[in-house]
Amino acid sequence: MKKRILRYLKHIFLTFLFLTITAIGFGLYHGASLHYGDHPSRMNLDQEGPYVFYENDSTLSVNYLRGNKNDGFYTTKKNYAVQSEIPGRCYFPLEDTAFNFTINTTIETPQSEYNDGNPIVAISDIESGFKTFRDFLIQQKVIDTDLHWIFGKGHLVLVGDFVDRGFSTTQVLWFVYKLEQEAKKYGGLVHFIIGNHELKNMQAKFGAASQKYLAVSAILNKQQHDLYSQESFLGKWLSSKNAIEKINGHIFVHGGIHPEVAELNLSLDEINEISRTHYYTAYFPQPEKTPAQLLTSTRKGISWYRGYFKADLSQAQIDSQLETFKAKSVVVGHTLQSKVQSFFNGKVIAIDVHHPKDYNKSWPNGQSEGVLIENDVMYRLLYDGTREML
Repeated sequence: MKKRILRYLKHIFLTFLFLTITAIGFGLYHGASLHYGDHPSRMNLDQEGPYVFYENDSTLSVNYLRGNKNDGFYTTKKNYAVQSEIPGRCYFPLEDTAFNFTINTTIETPQSEYNDGNPIVAISDIESGFKTFRDFLIQQKVIDTDLHWIFGKGHLVLVGDFVDRGFSTTQVLWFVYKLEQEAKKYGGLVHFIIGNHELKNMQAKFGAASQKYLAVSAILNKQQHDLYSQESFLGKWLSSKNAIEKINGHIFVHGGIHPEVAELNLSLDEINEISRTHYYTAYFPQPEKTPAQLLTSTRKGISWYRGYFKADLSQAQIDSQLETFKAKSVVVGHTLQSKVQSFFNGKVIAIDVHHPKDYNKSWPNGQSEGVLIENDVMYRLLYDGTREML
């Protein structure tokens, strides 16, 4: 009887061990990690900013947070004429560093298509990781160690979800803005493609946002949705961005293109115009099936679609949709991968990987990746600056 019980317990233990190892392996393959620590400076609000708001048609207010929990918080505020160039400074408490930039209040809507043959570096789903984003760009020689653009006439494509799930949202957005302004001086371009988490912030869905930004809005005496509304500079800037672009024949979109979207026979300009019109409108299905309903759907919409990896699509369907847009491939984020990789004979490039977090410790620690497209050859870019052909 004793031997039988021991044998039974042994079988239970081995079964449990097998299931545990299988579950861990499955999780690691799909980018899961164990979070086991946070840096205390993640909620440091002293010098946080700038938060820039339109006071009226002619005046902008630039606000920085100061103080601490013990002594209390307050804001410093300075007004500027809308048409002036405004100095900005963004502080990163984890390293006690800052970067400077100039706010040019002229906001222009980007083109939907570019064709110049210059190299493209793309990365997605940074999720408020300023250090991670910065270090990757340094390693890939897009910027130097002083955070200045050195990519010449190249294209840096940010394929959505650069906000939420972290404590450096403001730093990331101003850093993107700084690089965008700087790249123009050298003939380069930064393309910020809107992802579903940018949409969530514009639509006041803050379930994935850090509590830090609830505190920020309270200290500013505003509601959290005011941070990215049309009355804020960052909100107005974000809402000018496209949801899909074609660069040198390759489409960049956060989620993907559902077959029904391709069947709409809309141009990229038309898709972007419809999308921008609805950035601040939360999607709920309606009986009337319009292009806007499809494009903004949280299941089939271009910033939300996961069908390349979750549906039974054929190579013929992928080829057909690319032919519709006269494109060579589509590069997407949104759906987490174990590494940057291609699908459907190199026609779909998936670049959402498990990036390391600025303030969190985890095991295993993520390693950033991206993609380089140069002369129509694609390379997987690794965190240490090396590359592998896809």
